[in-house]
Amino acid sequence: MSDATRQARGQAAWLLGAQRRGLRARLLWPVSLLYRALVALRRTLYARGLLKVQRLPVPVIVIGNVVVGGAGKTPCTIALVQHLRAQGWTPGVVSRGHGRREAGVLAVLPGSPAADAGDEPLLIRQATGVPVFVAAQRAEAAQALLAAHPDVNVLVCDDGLQHLALGRDIAVAVFDDRGTGNGWLLPAGLLREPWPPARHTAFQPDFVLRQSRAGQPAAALAASPVAPLFNAARRLATEAIGPQGQRMPLADLRNQPVTAVAAIARPEVFFDMLRDQGLSLAHTVALPDHADAAAYAALLGTAEQGPLLCTEKDAVKLFPLLPHAAAGQPVRAWAVPLELAPDPAFFAAIDARLATLKPAR
Repeated sequence: MSDATRQARGQAAWLLGAQRRGLRARLLWPVSLLYRALVALRRTLYARGLLKVQRLPVPVIVIGNVVVGGAGKTPCTIALVQHLRAQGWTPGVVSRGHGRREAGVLAVLPGSPAADAGDEPLLIRQATGVPVFVAAQRAEAAQALLAAHPDVNVLVCDDGLQHLALGRDIAVAVFDDRGTGNGWLLPAGLLREPWPPARHTAFQPDFVLRQSRAGQPAAALAASPVAPLFNAARRLATEAIGPQGQRMPLADLRNQPVTAVAAIARPEVFFDMLRDQGLSLAHTVALPDHADAAAYAALLGTAEQGPLLCTEKDAVKLFPLLPHAAAGQPVRAWAVPLELAPDPAFFAAIDARLATLKPAR
């Protein structure tokens, strides 16, 4: 068993354990009380101005999750950016860029190496075409983006709900089918912060977006006293995309074996969605979330069964490793996009809140 496979299995086992109040969770519960106290202290320091909150001259929308393990922040960010553009806004995106080699400010370009930009910021840049900047301190990324792109009049912060140093005007908490897990905070459970928040808690979300697979019921979720709840359906696209932009109906793969690979928090969700499309998965490869290029290179050195199918997040690291396919040669790997369809009322609520904020630059 490779180190990457071992790490992915450990990650999956921890996420599963944090959804129950089993022995391991109960043993860690006292530690979660300390974590809760530290979260409350940090919020208080920012709320009272003892730690600085950097405000910007444009509206800032923060997209984040309350639970660990990939609740769908990036698809939500992409869908929101596309909506803002359709409404006439000129958005930009800032992110920390998890797993980057450097901590400094970087403008993400369509051809930026994922190791420099982070896989999710690179995916957002390629999917939306809007300016994307990354830095360890999101406020620095935001200031650099606005200086380089003075036409940008709204910023979306990907994965920044717990990053309090960047002032926000709208905050969206994203949940998936796990809800709040076992209801306990880290490390005993999945929660990064208490849920539901008390009515007067500082920095609590303005809106909640609960995602579920199309055709399946949404998870039960305790309501926030101040944040309206909206739903979003997620499904796989009907077409897969190749390294050079080739497109193929996913249905064309139903009568042949395929190998599926995913380096996301919960790879089995992607595998199950492929099976729901009628595909026969001869082999599945679960890699740890944000796996490095070496893990994909090792995969390409093995004998896969049929074409490789991966998520778009995997493709930003996998596709650059593939040799350019000559005309007429079969495409070795395909990315299957994830489509997110929030309730129209969610976008309407965002629009209404933006209309009340300070005018754009």
